[in-house]
Amino acid sequence: MQDPSLYPDLKAVLEELKEALGAERVRHDATAPLPPAPNVSAFTSRDTRAVLRPGSVADVRALVGAFHHAKASGGELPGLQAVSTGRNWGLGSKEPAAGPVVRVELDGLGALRELDTEAGYAVVEPGVTQKELSERLAGTGRMLNVTASSGHTSVVGNTVDRGVGLRHQRTEDLLGLEVVLPDGSVAHIGWWPGDTSHGKGDGFNPLGLGPSLLHLFTQSDFGIVTAAVVRLLPRPRRQSTVRARFHREALAEAVDALRTWKANGLVSGVVKVYDTASTATYGGGDTAGGYVAHMSVEGTDRSAGALKAALLAEMAETGLFTSAAPGDDEQPPADDDVVAHVVDAAYRGSVAHNERMLASATGATADRVDADGNGWLFFLPFLPFDGASVVRALDILDRIHLATGIRPGSTVNALDADVIDLVVSFPFDRATQAGAAHSALDLAHTWFGEAGLRPYRLDSGHARSVVGGAAAEAALQRALRAAVDPLGVMAAGRYA
Repeated sequence: MQDPSLYPDLKAVLEELKEALGAERVRHDATAPLPPAPNVSAFTSRDTRAVLRPGSVADVRALVGAFHHAKASGGELPGLQAVSTGRNWGLGSKEPAAGPVVRVELDGLGALRELDTEAGYAVVEPGVTQKELSERLAGTGRMLNVTASSGHTSVVGNTVDRGVGLRHQRTEDLLGLEVVLPDGSVAHIGWWPGDTSHGKGDGFNPLGLGPSLLHLFTQSDFGIVTAAVVRLLPRPRRQSTVRARFHREALAEAVDALRTWKANGLVSGVVKVYDTASTATYGGGDTAGGYVAHMSVEGTDRSAGALKAALLAEMAETGLFTSAAPGDDEQPPADDDVVAHVVDAAYRGSVAHNERMLASATGATADRVDADGNGWLFFLPFLPFDGASVVRALDILDRIHLATGIRPGSTVNALDADVIDLVVSFPFDRATQAGAAHSALDLAHTWFGEAGLRPYRLDSGHARSVVGGAAAEAALQRALRAAVDPLGVMAAGRYA
């Protein structure tokens, strides 16, 4: 742990910020790091010297400007680490990749600044949750690309960390960002409504002209994102969720069949496949049927009916699936099949059932997951969408189970006809299995990496500096960071 005396200038800056932001928005101990807070993944707590809770963009500018001024004057200060609602469960929650840091909690920026269901966008601050936004859209012709996580998670936080919704990866919905840069100035990046360059009546052009800057600020510590413009998707005229079961022996052929249907437009959105372990963790009812695939079939009244009839016929012809539920209103999921209820609603842009899944997985409500929840870790690689690749990945998970005693669960999220986001979860007892669970996570990084399958999101214990990557790309990213933040106002994050 770093000696607190190494930051003699921090106390003066924090006292200044108490005046500027209000004393209730600054929490610190002048002589030591703050006490460690629990996280559901049992990652080691890093040195956090203070917590700042701005209530407006002006507050964010003031605190960033204060740190920039102090560092420009030769002051020794930790870097700033920004979090949205802090519910990055399974990947470290609020924990930084390394300490010491001063954490900036952005859930106090909770404005839904603009909602345009005709044009199809919303301007949201980091404290806006997917529950809030999806409920505002109920009954309209637009919907949010929601995730299967808690409704109390941040839309902005998950989007800039490149999370995946039920329609596609959320970066596809990102139109623009408002960013407080390390010198305290504000920039609008990408498409912004009312901007003189990108007027509200213009077609969306998130890439702008010339080299695009938008994704300099996703998975990034180049500044603090204080708002985002997110695309709202057209709500299908008709939608139903077809569910099909199959056994492990049919895995490769079943995945290849799912790819054919996805590639040829029989199904829409993200195709989801839960294995037996993940079904049990998340509350999928009867797990005796093995694997369960969920597919959204949608369109107009006529086209959706025709697509579903074709899908069910082709499914029967394969002989691979032990059962199929057509998703009609007359045949809803069983009450205890939490997974089916969550997925069906989420395809329609609703998080009405998501808290039931969270409770099944962690035994806690959103506000108590880190304090009281069952242990939970994630490993999130991309795979090619083909049966052989999925079988190879699940064989690695079997080896991890044998080596550690921790049974991983896996959920296939087929993003398109070529790429799968494989969500690997490691549930564990925090009192007795934390060490084994973290050994399992370490093995996942090692063994998947040896197979050429690397994660697209990182946890606080496996930062970019640990898992590696292309050396030339990393060097260019470091050079860009040095140009944007030469004084090191922002703390180096997981992707630095």
